[in-house]
Amino acid sequence: MSFQYVREMPTVEDILTSIPLSRDLAGIKKRRDGEIISVFRGTSEKFILIIGPCSADNEEALCEYVSRLARLQEEVRDKLILIPRIYTNKPRTTGEGYKGMAHQPKPSEEPNMVKGLKAIRKMHIRAMGESHLTAADEMLYPPNYPYLEDILSYVAVGARSVENQLHRLTISGLDVPAGMKNPTSGDIEVMLNSVQAAQIPHVFVYSGWEVKTSGNPLTHCILRGAVDQNGTAIPNYHYESLSRLAEAYKKRGLQYPGIIVDTNHANSNKKFHEQPRIAREVMNSRRDSRTLRQKVKGLMIESYLVEGSQQISENIYGKSITDPCLGWEASERLVRDIAEMA
Repeated sequence: MSFQYVREMPTVEDILTSIPLSRDLAGIKKRRDGEIISVFRGTSEKFILIIGPCSADNEEALCEYVSRLARLQEEVRDKLILIPRIYTNKPRTTGEGYKGMAHQPKPSEEPNMVKGLKAIRKMHIRAMGESHLTAADEMLYPPNYPYLEDILSYVAVGARSVENQLHRLTISGLDVPAGMKNPTSGDIEVMLNSVQAAQIPHVFVYSGWEVKTSGNPLTHCILRGAVDQNGTAIPNYHYESLSRLAEAYKKRGLQYPGIIVDTNHANSNKKFHEQPRIAREVMNSRRDSRTLRQKVKGLMIESYLVEGSQQISENIYGKSITDPCLGWEASERLVRDIAEMA
């Protein structure tokens, strides 16, 4: 066999016991969950921003960013709910490159997934404790979710994972909102199939158990743009694309039909500085259509302390080592603009 068994992974119970979530923070999460869920159920008119770095690679910089976000949240609390992007697993198109803190607690060091799982839980708890904001993370590896299930208020499934059966079945057992991105091809029927699959009950093997889920009615769509066979980016944030998805939702009869628009990735052709323009266009589309105002629940924005991106070896504090992000000043300005338009 080509597998080399490096080290045995700790159990979920071991990790949760050694790095516990306090009762006070559990109470904060319960309150935040309720506020976020009410948006997806349509009982709150607040708008959601899932905002933060492409990857959470440095605990100090990430926690400073989230603390700044918390101060901004107080300013816009009547209109917006800010959910920090604390993404600790990174899908790589070719399999090469930094795969996130869950793999490498320190990007300059060798992978160590035991240290990684402990590091991401510790970072999530610290960020929540310092900001009282509960976060979003991407479900890249479904078996890792139990290590964070008592912490996260939002889960995303990426474009490369959305057709995977285990992802769909695992989401069906969550009790927090979960966004399914359109695949890289842009096929919205594939995305809707994934939402439909996650909204219904299932029986399957998970974490060494036969499990039964009740379905997650809070599962919804994330539009992130597409890439054609020639590598050309095709955006799907325009009024026509949003309306098309709203109509497709209507034909399916799914529960709590919701849309989140990712302002980066193929929607911006990875031109991070286009995100404010895209965000404003989406907000104008909501203003011009009652249907879209009801269906479009929020935006995803990639943002960090320092704009752009860097090589790992550059070691610039608060600057992305994966996709380029908006800097703090531009992000702060954009959040205030969105609040005015919401």
